Amino acid sequence: MKKLLIFTLITLLFGCSFIPEYQRPEAPVPKEWPKGDAYQDSKYDESSKATELKWNEFLQDQNLQKIIEMAFKNNRDLRLSALNVERARAYYGIQRAELLPAVDVSASGQRQRVPADLSNTGKAETFSEYNVSIGIISWEIDFFGRIRSLTKMALEEYLAQESSYRAARLSLISAVATAYYTYATDRENLMLSKDTLKTQEENYILIKSQYESGIMSEIDLHRARTQVETAKEAVARYTQVVAQDKNTLDLLAGEPVTEELLPQGLQSVVAPKDISPGLSSDVLLKRPDIIAAEHTLKAYNAQIGAARAAFFPTISLTTLFGTASDQLSNLFGGGSRAWSWQSQGIMPIFDARVWAGYRASKVEREIAVANYERAIQTAFKEVADALAVKGTIDDQIRAYESLVQSLSDTYRLAKMRYDEGIDSYLSVLDAQRALFQAQQQLNNLRLFKHSNLTTLYKVLGGGD
Repeated sequence: MKKLLIFTLITLLFGCSFIPEYQRPEAPVPKEWPKGDAYQDSKYDESSKATELKWNEFLQDQNLQKIIEMAFKNNRDLRLSALNVERARAYYGIQRAELLPAVDVSASGQRQRVPADLSNTGKAETFSEYNVSIGIISWEIDFFGRIRSLTKMALEEYLAQESSYRAARLSLISAVATAYYTYATDRENLMLSKDTLKTQEENYILIKSQYESGIMSEIDLHRARTQVETAKEAVARYTQVVAQDKNTLDLLAGEPVTEELLPQGLQSVVAPKDISPGLSSDVLLKRPDIIAAEHTLKAYNAQIGAARAAFFPTISLTTLFGTASDQLSNLFGGGSRAWSWQSQGIMPIFDARVWAGYRASKVEREIAVANYERAIQTAFKEVADALAVKGTIDDQIRAYESLVQSLSDTYRLAKMRYDEGIDSYLSVLDAQRALFQAQQQLNNLRLFKHSNLTTLYKVLGGGD
């Protein structure tokens, strides 16, 4: 028995494995980031790499940091992702336990009466049997690595879930930050709409008094009234949008966000830190979702080993040690020791399911390779898109700042000409309408800059 145990341990430690040697597929993207007119910031440095910045170093607004901490504790999607990790870990533990024998204790008792016509003595007899045993029941000895391959597969699936959790956490950081900046921008636009409404109402009151005095025409009165109603609609619309933005923040945080944590406007927000992708696109291989895709690929690679091992014999062992007696009172008495040993080997001769399973495992690995390569290509596009925005957004903002200044001067001059009776009120309305639209667009561009930096941090894998 000691020799058998030693042989079994050697088999477990040095038994063969049919898992193919894993080779990481080549990344199907360029080694360098794209260049061109849209990428004015193409000379990327290594000093502010996103992967070396923790999220609370990148997002410097303290109120935003507090909301993100709330989301870590309460967001239900992140909680589900964490539970998926725990489930995968448990399944890995179950599969790993298959490598070790399960030792069980069993006890049984039986009494049987045999009638006289079935008894060897011609008399009715009663037989008793009692036994207690401890041992291993049907333990598969992993000669050909089938169980080890499945254990390797379960391990890689667990690691994939763990990386998916990190990806979900990073996505949550980005979502909360974007929602926070969006709320601030819409609050800014709401204040702008209220100021515009106030100005338009004052103009309308003035024009109405001039109309009643016979100085102003009726059409100018209606034009002024139109601007008032337009401003009222903008106030109502942004009031609705701000409420919806707050609902989004509450959902992401997992609980209501208190008023003192909410930004009063875009001007009160601390911008995220400027970041660089680094010099090489190899940084994408550190993205959590791509790491998860690679672990999934490794899992299907291990599955091929299990499918190959299914072509070879399955050997199982049953060993029991215990005591047995025909009397319960003598169950643990002298001379009642009993044992049994049984081994069984099953060799597949013809089983179409084994061949089909092997072909399926190879196809599943190819699918995993395609998913892994697609994940890298998608990641490269996401980074390239964010870099294109980063390289042009400042020019757009400067252009709109200049446009707003010009439209502000136009509105001021048009109003002066109208007050002096040189021009009609229509010129004032056109100038004011254009100014209001440009001011809103400028706020939206500033939001776009903040949210794009947040997106860039996420698609580069962040430092988390």
